[in-house]
Amino acid sequence: MKELPPAFAAEQVAVVTGAASGIGLAAARHFAARGMKVILADLPGETLDRAAQAVTAAASTSHAKRGAANVLAVPTDVSNQADLTALRERVAAQFGPVAVLMNNAGIGRNPGKPWENSAAWKSLLDVNLWGVIQGVEAFVPAMLASDAPGVVINTGSKQGITSPPGNPAYNMSKAAVKSFTESLAHELLQACGRRISAHLLIPGYTFTGMTGGAEKPAAAWTGDQVVDFMLEGIAAGDFYILCPDNAVDRATDEKRMRWAADDIILNRPALSRWHPDYEAEFARYIAGK
Repeated sequence: MKELPPAFAAEQVAVVTGAASGIGLAAARHFAARGMKVILADLPGETLDRAAQAVTAAASTSHAKRGAANVLAVPTDVSNQADLTALRERVAAQFGPVAVLMNNAGIGRNPGKPWENSAAWKSLLDVNLWGVIQGVEAFVPAMLASDAPGVVINTGSKQGITSPPGNPAYNMSKAAVKSFTESLAHELLQACGRRISAHLLIPGYTFTGMTGGAEKPAAAWTGDQVVDFMLEGIAAGDFYILCPDNAVDRATDEKRMRWAADDIILNRPALSRWHPDYEAEFARYIAGK
């Protein structure tokens, strides 16, 4: 792996939302093992407390061996802007400027079809989209003002690119995160050159709290695999960090995404990949025929 940006050096400060489980917890552990100061932001409760213990253990194995001194768990509801403001102020007071911001918190519950349960749709968007926007608003201005290197990572989803049927609210939220992060990367480049970079993490099938079940499905990656891949992508300078998994390789992902883009270019029906008139054509396309 190429060398990571200086924002990931020991004693630098990393804030991770959705850090109590899944990809967020894996990222927090990785950062702590590098000797970074890590803030775990998630809903209050035993899950967050256990995560803080796990990250403290990882910090104790780092070169700095700072343990609990380098770890802070802050109960945070990312849908609440006041919570993120309080998080920013606590981090600034205890650890100083933030070098790595990972807006990872998300929920996957399905509020239903586009014409029902608007309050549940809003609740999902408040976390998956506004949690990212408000996280950026809370921390990026100070990162810009610090004149120090920085990295912002927003967790998206392949479902925000191909929009498979089944959970349209989740798809919409992640499509919006993709668009927002693309704009963020462009605006950061205009504002400070390459000093602060933004990256869109696009996980594959990953065993997290959203997956359900006590055992990891064979087709899924672990959170640690996703974070290892993420760090390799950041070290390589990638913006789109498109993760494979144990069931779908990158070549297949690329074909599916190209097909989705061609729906517009070729004026096919919406989501033609799942349209009965295009079922056979899509199968031939995936088979390379």
